[in-house]
Amino acid sequence: METLDLYVVRNEVNEECRYHCDALAALFPDATVVDFPAGERVPLEEADGVVLTGSTAGVYEADERPWIHEQKKLVRDVINRDIPTLGVCFGHQVINAALDGTVEAVGTTAALVRASLDDDPLFKGVNDIVVSLHGDAVVETGREMEVIASADHASVFGTRHRSAPVWTVQFHPEIDALHEDRLVEDFDWDVRDRSFDAVTGHRVSDNFRSLVREWWRVRAPENTERGE
Repeated sequence: METLDLYVVRNEVNEECRYHCDALAALFPDATVVDFPAGERVPLEEADGVVLTGSTAGVYEADERPWIHEQKKLVRDVINRDIPTLGVCFGHQVINAALDGTVEAVGTTAALVRASLDDDPLFKGVNDIVVSLHGDAVVETGREMEVIASADHASVFGTRHRSAPVWTVQFHPEIDALHEDRLVEDFDWDVRDRSFDAVTGHRVSDNFRSLVREWWRVRAPENTERGE
């Protein structure tokens, strides 16, 4: 497969906080960006992989924000179609919620935290110091989702589907030292005694890209029309 048709689904509803979506999209510079709350949608018949961004919206606000119901359907569709998918923060939560998991408001943690990361290919080369920036958390995983990362403040810090190529992380692989001033201003960032020098979360994007490529390579020749 020479090229990948990746789609980054932006979920932010607050104009002033969209920089995290920008940063995640920048990790996939060849991807098509889809603004889901604005009504744009992913053409699943063309998608090799999907990335769901974070959001200041809560997945439990679906009745007030109907696009969240639609994104839950998107999650079930990508699973049914076996399309590799990565969910980040809100994306992590909406994937689990779409599969009947439970997400609750738990209070904001805005800091560099130490995570326990399983020996999963998504975490290859990823340091255990990661960016936590969330007020909601998955407290019960969705059907067929297993925990692959945890932290002291969040026992479900990352998940993986048992059979479909779907991974989620509660932490933010896209946020780095360049965002620190903004984090302090917007989220009362807890500096603690940890440095962004230890953060290598951006490698999640490279690892996911490799997983997408390998997924379709293994499934060839039945999918030779993808990216050939």
